Amino acid sequence: MAEHFGPFGAAADGSTENLNALAALLPPKGEIWLVESDPVDLPPKFAIIREALCVQMVAPEITPSSSHFEISPLTQADAPEMQTLAKLTEPGPFHARTNELGRFVGIKIDGKLAAMAGERLRPPGHVEVSGVCTYPEFRGRGYAAALMRHVAQRIVDDGEIPFLHAYASNTGAIALYESLGFRTHRMIKTIVVG
Repeated sequence: MAEHFGPFGAAADGSTENLNALAALLPPKGEIWLVESDPVDLPPKFAIIREALCVQMVAPEITPSSSHFEISPLTQADAPEMQTLAKLTEPGPFHARTNELGRFVGIKIDGKLAAMAGERLRPPGHVEVSGVCTYPEFRGRGYAAALMRHVAQRIVDDGEIPFLHAYASNTGAIALYESLGFRTHRMIKTIVVG
């Protein structure tokens, strides 16, 4: 079931026919997240729950770093810990099977997952860096930056371009992303409908 992977949806175009087809996919008591660069006329079935202005950033090259942390690939065995961390820190939509959408890595301290990052959306030639989060007690150590750099560099090495999204109001996160080599590509709007 698609809702186990994440809440994102899209129509092939802004036509009434395709938007109604998208509305038919809305799970009962669920929501669909739309990411739009242009205004869209939503069908009456969609009730807007919230909207936010976001920045979409890309990084054709990643800045190097001298930090060295032991970064481990995360597997399906790590999924329960990943879910717990994502629920606590809310790095964006992270559902029961989001970890299966791409390669995730983490930093473990004394066998416990302290921080993670991975991949989600894959439009042609691009891969989204996503699910970046750190337990509060491990923040401020550079784990998120190291994990993001690792994930993004692996995407570049694969011949694709890493991208990500941030709320436009989150200037601290945007500054971090810029220090890693990400640059603003465009402004977009996230619309959550139910």
